[in-house]
Amino acid sequence: MTMTPAIETRNLSIQFGGHVAVDCLDIQVDPFCLKSIIGPNGAGKTTLFNLISGQYQPTQGQVLFNGKDITRMSAAKRAQLGIGRSFQLTNIFSSLTVLENVRLAIQSRQQIGMVFWKDFSKYPELEEAAYDCLQQVRLQDKTLHEASVLTHGEQRKLEIAILLALDPSVLLLDEPTAGMSLEDVPAILEIIQDIKSQQNRTILLVEHKFDMIMALSDSIAVLQEGRIICDDTPEAVSGNPVVMEAYLGGGVKHE
Repeated sequence: MTMTPAIETRNLSIQFGGHVAVDCLDIQVDPFCLKSIIGPNGAGKTTLFNLISGQYQPTQGQVLFNGKDITRMSAAKRAQLGIGRSFQLTNIFSSLTVLENVRLAIQSRQQIGMVFWKDFSKYPELEEAAYDCLQQVRLQDKTLHEASVLTHGEQRKLEIAILLALDPSVLLLDEPTAGMSLEDVPAILEIIQDIKSQQNRTILLVEHKFDMIMALSDSIAVLQEGRIICDDTPEAVSGNPVVMEAYLGGGVKHE
């Protein structure tokens, strides 16, 4: 029995002026797997994420979520359906505490509005759920810290916790280690590995660190000039001479 892809694109294209950023792209992402999207700068990786999450509308083609055509749905509607998206730049409320950032995401998901005269200690289940999300990203000791005082690596962890609080079935992680020091990278790798091991979410990952991609991915799609030039297992991709030439300049660059 053929499994319906969690995410699928068909003949997906988008053009900005005379530039075709994504060009007739077909991709399938199996449920509960981790697929990485790699390619040189300007290959169309973030643009593809913008098309899947609804920030952009395609010039042509379709985006499907669990077999349902969502091409014309807004980004907000796609988020409600279960598509969660992180960005290259950290997107948090810096003046709120770590716990408040995550709790607000849970309130949003559960459609609990702000009631200014209501003490949120009256909603212990919200704070418990937020704390659980923070435990998953190893920030349980930072709950009462203002988000602005976190290190860059900790802010990236907080962003993942906020995503988890929205309880998406599909996670789009756009360069989660961007701007991070090398010593912080293993912690993010471990967090993503833990999320994957729970086998209840599908993950699409854009990342430049090849060792990380090889360690995490079930499959890898390689983009060049808006087209997929290879979509295969990590072993097959790393041994593909076309990929090595297009993406790695003839040799694997480990970071």
